[in-house]
Amino acid sequence: MTWTRDVDFYIIIALIGFAVFYLLYFIRIYRGSKVLNGGLLLTLPKFILRAGYFTLIIIAILGPSFGKKEQEVKTIAKDIYIAVDLSYSMNATDIQPSRIEKLKFELKRIVRNFQAERIGLVIFSSEAFVQCPITYDHKALNMFIETLNTGLVPNAGTDLTAPLEMSLEKHLDEDKLTKPTSKVIILISDGEDFSEDAQSAADQIKSENIKLFTLGIGTTKGSKIPKGRGYKRDRSGNEVISKLNRDGLTQLALKTNGSYYEVNDKVNEVEKMINDIAAIKGETRDVKKMDVSSNKYLYFLLLAMILVALDVLITINVFRFKN
Repeated sequence: MTWTRDVDFYIIIALIGFAVFYLLYFIRIYRGSKVLNGGLLLTLPKFILRAGYFTLIIIAILGPSFGKKEQEVKTIAKDIYIAVDLSYSMNATDIQPSRIEKLKFELKRIVRNFQAERIGLVIFSSEAFVQCPITYDHKALNMFIETLNTGLVPNAGTDLTAPLEMSLEKHLDEDKLTKPTSKVIILISDGEDFSEDAQSAADQIKSENIKLFTLGIGTTKGSKIPKGRGYKRDRSGNEVISKLNRDGLTQLALKTNGSYYEVNDKVNEVEKMINDIAAIKGETRDVKKMDVSSNKYLYFLLLAMILVALDVLITINVFRFKN
């Protein structure tokens, strides 16, 4: 027999509570029987009955599983690499509290909605790095997401080519190790690209039958970029205004038959992106037949309810009064 739930703090408190209160009740009955010449042994059936249905309820809560049945389990493969822009412009505050903080929140949401998928994380600015290799371990992935900040990568401008080529390379490397899968790249950025080869990288991604989805974060109005106690300035000493470049991100997505989505101060299309990616048909990586146990808590709960009904219906005269 296996259990779907461990004996936790609350279960232990319930057991102790039942034991203490029932002991106090028993002492009260014992004292009363001494004074009124009661039949103490008559309470024994009630004690056994109540202890029995309390124990059965606890067992039902723990979820006893036994009995084997064979079930076919399919592993559906869909590998996702998420490339995240960590350039200084992601510190802009046109989206509250900032683009980078909003990005981290939405990343966790994306991971939460793809629990059955393998996900990897690429970070970039002027260069790209693998922050988390593709994995099913989403707890570890969320830990990496929590540490994201614009100081993790060199900041000499934004190059969208580097993360696209890095994500493509990692997808192709995985194909050498495992069976081919449905592959997706999610590029998250404000779209300020200072490279010239991003369109060429998108063509390579399309040729490998990989879909590219782009997510723009920011507003077309833009905002200043906090840096130290002031704001980031250009070489002429003017404060830099960072604006969302949705056109560049849209073109990259369309090149691979993917789609562009946006998060700004009024619109959040992350849910739509999640649904569109989820609709992509994954490929069956493996089919296994497994013996699985069935949770039989209902039987124990039903028996406990029968004992409760008996406890209510059965009346025992504990005290005898002499004339």
